[in-house]
Amino acid sequence: MSVKEITDEITMKRAITRITYEIIERNKDLDNLVIVGIKTRGVYIAKRIQERLKQLENIDIPLGELDTNPFRDDKKTDEDTTSIPVDITGKEIILVDDVLYTGRTIRAAIDALVSLGRPSKVSLAVLVDRGHRELPIRADYVGKNIPTSRDEEIIVTVSEVDGEDSIKIRKED
Repeated sequence: MSVKEITDEITMKRAITRITYEIIERNKDLDNLVIVGIKTRGVYIAKRIQERLKQLENIDIPLGELDTNPFRDDKKTDEDTTSIPVDITGKEIILVDDVLYTGRTIRAAIDALVSLGRPSKVSLAVLVDRGHRELPIRADYVGKNIPTSRDEEIIVTVSEVDGEDSIKIRKED
């Protein structure tokens, strides 16, 4: 098995900044936004986007944490650790995740959101889009497109959980 670093801490920070600028450009009414990170690493990427929005636009965007496990079709659990501090009905939600692969996590996330309220719009921001969709889902904001084969795995590490920021690709030899 071989592991290769694709993106280091500095490049990862640039990708998150680029996503943040795109969010600002495409959303005229930032006051109606809610950023929702998909647990686990999506939450930390969402927090970084929220912090950059505060630095760039001096606005506090509400931040939620979404647990998709109760809504998954492959590994259902009854425990739901979702925490969203505002009513999402009528809000523009930006879902944030680390890697977009088959689309199944995002489908579960949309189901989870709809169970909490009726947002006016849902957009998707991902740090990495690796392709291989099984559902008709695409990201609105992408930090990095990394085409992969199915025998490769994208590993996103964030300092808050893993002690470092990086994007690596692991391939079975």
